[in-house]
Amino acid sequence: MTKIKFGTDGWRAIVGEDFTAENVEKVSRAVGKYVFDNFGIEKKIIIGYDPRNKADEFSNQAAEILADMGFGVLYSDKIIPTPVLAYNAKLLNACALMFTASHNPPEYLGIKFIPDYAGPATKEITDALMANLDCEAIVFGKSGSVKKYDFQKDYNTHLESLIDFDKIKSIKTNIIYDGFYSASIGYFDKLLEKHDIKFETMNMFHDINFGGGMPDPKPKYLTDLIEKVKSNGNSVGLANDGDADRFGVINENGEYVSPNEIIAILLMHLIKNKGYKGSVVKTVGASLLLNKVADKLGIEVIETAVGFKHVGEAMRKFNPVIGGEESGGLSIQGHIPEKDGLLANSLVLEAMAYENKSLVELQKELYDFAGCKFYNDRVDKKLVSTEEIKPVLDKFRELSAVGNYKIIKTDTKDGVKIYLDDNTSWILVRPSGTEPLLRIYFESDSLDKIEELKHIVASL
Repeated sequence: MTKIKFGTDGWRAIVGEDFTAENVEKVSRAVGKYVFDNFGIEKKIIIGYDPRNKADEFSNQAAEILADMGFGVLYSDKIIPTPVLAYNAKLLNACALMFTASHNPPEYLGIKFIPDYAGPATKEITDALMANLDCEAIVFGKSGSVKKYDFQKDYNTHLESLIDFDKIKSIKTNIIYDGFYSASIGYFDKLLEKHDIKFETMNMFHDINFGGGMPDPKPKYLTDLIEKVKSNGNSVGLANDGDADRFGVINENGEYVSPNEIIAILLMHLIKNKGYKGSVVKTVGASLLLNKVADKLGIEVIETAVGFKHVGEAMRKFNPVIGGEESGGLSIQGHIPEKDGLLANSLVLEAMAYENKSLVELQKELYDFAGCKFYNDRVDKKLVSTEEIKPVLDKFRELSAVGNYKIIKTDTKDGVKIYLDDNTSWILVRPSGTEPLLRIYFESDSLDKIEELKHIVASL
């Protein structure tokens, strides 16, 4: 029997190996039992799917199983971004199943369970789903049904209440939207078209192989977009991952703008131009840049463990101006506690429009405001077994210095994070949740320091 495990953002596996009809049935029945036990048979269940291989087929299977159990199921009438489905979970007071493997390789598929609060399921919920995996086939009601549903209209109306699309029309920078073969196609472009915003496109079709690359909007996979931005001049590039909950942004120089920078720029924009009030939520792996900006703005920083399920939980609790993570996910006050790449793309354009500046100019303003620039790197260290993890973390926890740098603070909310006495450098060592692997993050105000710290850690 195949082991099914819900990780930080659902269950993911390779189609035809672990992701099979048998396992989809087990997960669907586990979800049905959880929903019935906690909400009753009247609770709606909504289901969507991204462009991946067999995502439509397996999601339809899940819809039929849940209907047979007695639930009323609303099934997306087309490919849908995760944040669009998540918003409708909140709007319709429903629980959602999203068939996606997000930014994972094309051979993967996954199931993400989204509760009615519209954010990632907490550990308590995924533990309950895991406990239900071996439950027998149970029918809770006799009036189950599956109905096709258009989730796009209400999401668009909501996004238009958050974003001033008419203002975006005023920007003088060319917009290049890379559909990236992703679920954002037919959504982000349609919003721009509706508001008569001019833009150019590329890769505007769904492909189960994502053009032979990875559906992850990072620089090494955005080379075509970067080249087009460089060749066009005075252009910005925007892209999303496979299910459109993450974003990738290229500035007018053809440079990748890190999620840390985007979150900081948007924090300043929302407070200055739109009157938002509150804190900022970031993960332990996100940049000190956000702390510097928050300090200058006089607002609180709330730091969580890595993973948007932690960010989302903090957003529900503290209602911050913005919450984000270093891997390319963000959301804002008044939206849902789930990362949204369509929102992020729109906010970047809105910030440029309000300031009447290029993205390069907004980056310069950001660093002038913060008072320094930060650089980041990450090294993944493979181990022989998970038993090696604890001794390494214990060793880092007991350090009092790294080379010539004294450790002034140690944080253990997610692995071990050590802050150094130059007040601009830190190292985070945290285990992967799925394999014997340590992820080692570095940040400092110079690339030379990053290299120095990497060599010291390697010697440890």
